[in-house]
Amino acid sequence: MANVLDLRRRIRSVKNTRQITKAMKMVSAAKLRRAQERALAARPYAKMITSVLESLTRRIEIFDPETGNLRHPLFITRPEDRVLLVVISGDKGFAGAFNANILKTASQFIEANPDKQIDIEAVGRKGRDQMRRRYPAAVYVDKTDADGHTHKVRERKAPVEVTGDHTGMLEKLDSGRVFGLAQSIIARYIHQEIDAVYIVYNEFKSVISQRLVVEQLLPLIKIGSPRIAGIREFTTEELERAAQAATSVGIELQPADTSEADEEARRFGTAEVDYIYEQPAEELFAGLIPQYVSSMLYHAMAESVAAEHAARMTAMDSATNNASDMIDALTLHMNRVRQAAITKEIIEIVSGAAAL
Repeated sequence: MANVLDLRRRIRSVKNTRQITKAMKMVSAAKLRRAQERALAARPYAKMITSVLESLTRRIEIFDPETGNLRHPLFITRPEDRVLLVVISGDKGFAGAFNANILKTASQFIEANPDKQIDIEAVGRKGRDQMRRRYPAAVYVDKTDADGHTHKVRERKAPVEVTGDHTGMLEKLDSGRVFGLAQSIIARYIHQEIDAVYIVYNEFKSVISQRLVVEQLLPLIKIGSPRIAGIREFTTEELERAAQAATSVGIELQPADTSEADEEARRFGTAEVDYIYEQPAEELFAGLIPQYVSSMLYHAMAESVAAEHAARMTAMDSATNNASDMIDALTLHMNRVRQAAITKEIIEIVSGAAAL
């Protein structure tokens, strides 16, 4: 049985741990506010570029009247034999089940498509580490063609391979790096190295409005209408715990009202007005499509960053509460042990006095 001194040491240790978890909770709350502002600031751009493309689709022929083919290769649909899966996880831990849920959703998608060749682009260190442990990395070898030029050729050795990782991208989300990744994905789709692209990420509207989704990025079917291939809703208990953590640090539970900006962007896209563009509509449409794909990818990463901070804030809030409960239980136990020792000493004194 632990004595009073051991219990005091343990209480002091738990108090130190509680201070750490409380500080981490406050840091995550501050980062969550900035991540929400960043995601909110990116929405008007995404809405407006969507509206511009919707407006352009009514002024140009998407299908070539001579050949009957789509004018842009990103709209071409092919049998999904080769799929690229972009897994957006976190770079750090202490976020509860955030990373585990994303990786579980990605694994379920892979298991549900056993007859397809799947390439994995891991965004975030946690996803990179887990995918590298489960699946081999893609192998590229140098091949020389008839003209004497040397270039990289991929040799597939497994149905599922990791083709790239992007650690540190979410710590300081930069639109340039996201656009570079989007350009790489677009080039692989145009060159028919892949037939479809899916993103696994945590969709975040607010602390009490979030879900895990598998969204199809390519091919493009309809501008402004994302295609959701899978959804995992959070339980009521998980959302309530997140709401309690957010309320304790003064974070708004309801998503910000962007209806005015959304309505303005919608009017631009649906208005029957003959806008005058500096470039021909066909060139403008072809140039904006990569920007549109990049904005979808940036949107997924920005919301995933906010969701990660919300999950870490909730986990640290639970850890802080558990530490407080443990301190109370240990304090009660220490008082009982001390009282038992005092009672024993009194009994010994009284017994000795009675024996005299």
